[in-house]
Amino acid sequence: MTAAGKALFVGDISLDTTLLMEKMPQPDEKLLVSITNEMPGGVVTNAALACRLAGASVGLAVETGDDLFAEGLLAPLRAAGIDVTGGRRPGRTCRAIVLLDAQGEKRLLLEPGVSMYPGADLLSGLDWRGVGWLHTAVYSAAAESVIEHCRHAGIPWSIDLEPATFMAGLAPLHPVLNGAETVFCNQRALAQIGDEPIARLLALGVRSVVCTLGPQGARYVCAEASHDARFIGTPAVVDTTGAGDCLAGWFIARRLEGLSVPLALREAVYAATYSCGGMGAQSSYPTREQLIRFENAPAGYTAGTNE
Repeated sequence: MTAAGKALFVGDISLDTTLLMEKMPQPDEKLLVSITNEMPGGVVTNAALACRLAGASVGLAVETGDDLFAEGLLAPLRAAGIDVTGGRRPGRTCRAIVLLDAQGEKRLLLEPGVSMYPGADLLSGLDWRGVGWLHTAVYSAAAESVIEHCRHAGIPWSIDLEPATFMAGLAPLHPVLNGAETVFCNQRALAQIGDEPIARLLALGVRSVVCTLGPQGARYVCAEASHDARFIGTPAVVDTTGAGDCLAGWFIARRLEGLSVPLALREAVYAATYSCGGMGAQSSYPTREQLIRFENAPAGYTAGTNE
């Protein structure tokens, strides 16, 4: 299935700080660390930037807190060509601390703050003109109103199925899953669903599922077919933060352009692989030109350095 028009992303935004350390600290141990990356983040915001870098026209609807750094999160997104609809609410913007050791293993600390999902006032004023795809993560019941608009307007939508959004099971998400064009799942989300997770999602009315498989690439499954994509080679992995978001955004962009599922999935896997070669999430995402060079490069090529 393909669509035309702009991709609209509605969801979370955060300030991401990556701390590089030699090892994870023991109780009562003090370690010196390096702050290697500090920039906008968030599952949906990351995907929006990846989609824009892949060449799509992109809108982003987010709300920050009213802290000092909030406006600074929106400026680089606008500079990248994203049409940002941003609001503020009292409270702290979400903070994500990424602890990264010398072997590339990471642990994430998240303070949700008030910026996990826009409020009803911002959502009611969204400009839907030209929107051909919606992507969101269901961090709030307000997502139901956005998806209901898509259902009535015939706009395909996709969902990043984060484990934190269905701790009580999938039942509360039935209204947003039924009819979804694509649901993106990582291995933790699939394990949390339980036995035969893909079959369960399809039975709930999801039209297709994209599973991210780490070094094994990704798999697309719908009722009629399945497709696998994997990076050919052994890439240098520096930081996997945001790689799944990169994959989702790139896949959406290329599907909007009319690329077939197998080709869009392959490009998305290569884009996500590229992002693992650099520190942080958004700073390591490729442009179209960088991805072309990466796809055609000899073995041993190092990505993620904005070369």
